[in-house]
Amino acid sequence: MRRSCRTSSRVVAAGIAVAALVAAGATGAEAKVRNGGHHGGGLSITKAAFGKVGTEDVDRYTLANRSMSVSILTYGGIIQELRAPDRHGDVANVTLGYKDLEGYTRLRGAAPGTPNPSYFGGIIGRYGNRIGGAKFTLDGQLYTLDANNGVNHLHGGDQGFDRFVWDAEKIETRDVVGVKLTRTSAAKEGCTPPPPCTGYPGNLKVTVVYTLDKGNNLLIDYKATTDAPTVVDLTNHAYWNLAGEGTGSIYDHRLTLNADGYTPVNSTLIPKGEIEDVAGTPFDFRTPHAIGERIREPNEQLMFGQGYDHNWVLNRSGGGLSQAARLRDPDSGRVLTMSTTEPGIQFYSGNFLDGTLYGTSGQAYRQGDGLALETQHYPDSPNKPQFPSTVLRPGQRYSTSTNLEFSTSRR
Repeated sequence: MRRSCRTSSRVVAAGIAVAALVAAGATGAEAKVRNGGHHGGGLSITKAAFGKVGTEDVDRYTLANRSMSVSILTYGGIIQELRAPDRHGDVANVTLGYKDLEGYTRLRGAAPGTPNPSYFGGIIGRYGNRIGGAKFTLDGQLYTLDANNGVNHLHGGDQGFDRFVWDAEKIETRDVVGVKLTRTSAAKEGCTPPPPCTGYPGNLKVTVVYTLDKGNNLLIDYKATTDAPTVVDLTNHAYWNLAGEGTGSIYDHRLTLNADGYTPVNSTLIPKGEIEDVAGTPFDFRTPHAIGERIREPNEQLMFGQGYDHNWVLNRSGGGLSQAARLRDPDSGRVLTMSTTEPGIQFYSGNFLDGTLYGTSGQAYRQGDGLALETQHYPDSPNKPQFPSTVLRPGQRYSTSTNLEFSTSRR
């Protein structure tokens, strides 16, 4: 998804997996902790210091099996690295991000600046995506928010969930390893004066759990409760390049989306309120298409987003996890299959990566060098009563899950 306008913008053996993790930048402290880590059935979890934000310690938890690994920061719940094998068993990092904490916390863009303006890998909340006009009405009360994306509110505002240090607890069972992240989002978050605004109502207790199993499934579970009526829509903003982070464009990746419709937007990328059929348009990904195949067609919707930055309405029947997307890199054979309990998915083709950000590999990220697939409720739902509701009330429990399965395919 587009950055804020304020910025102008399983290796075959366990021993090999450990070596790969060390090569990926594990510190001496991390290697030491790993020796005492949990290794049952090829699963392991390690913890390492990653720096400080003010006086708060930031840790990196690395979950691994015999094939792949994923590193998650307590700062923002960020997926900092995810290393997965290609069809030959060669492992590479396939998510965009920074090599150190300073990369995520440095202020960038026009004053006063924004940390991690592209939201690499972060937990997004209290409301993922955009809220039109940076305001909404709930139970007759008007709430106003940071206008951090032109006139609109994006990803929880100037201080979204990706910019806080979360409490963490490791998870170890026979079948999975993981990390449980918790924090309380205080009432009035989402407003950073000046100018004056109300922020979100209610104190929201949030839990996000990342777990990795032996079959290369990374499951993200989100739960929340509130003490006052509020709106909530949580997601993760990882960017993917299955050829490997820093290797160039994702325009040759083949994408499939299980969606017959999408929500067209206005020029500020706020949904108009209707659902349109994808048939006969560049938004039809019901069968695999190269991302770059139609991205430069003279289509008004593509012009608004300078590429894809839209919500697809997923085909669903009943509850539980349902396949939403499949992404394949034909050269490496890596495949990402996403399933979710959510009704929508935002596909953002990295349109506003402009070469000014240097990632984990030291390479510049340019337009189309990564893509985001954000499972979600629809953008601007608080102002669109015809869309699935994002209202959460006291006594209710917000609960949603998204699974990321990594595999390989032949050419």
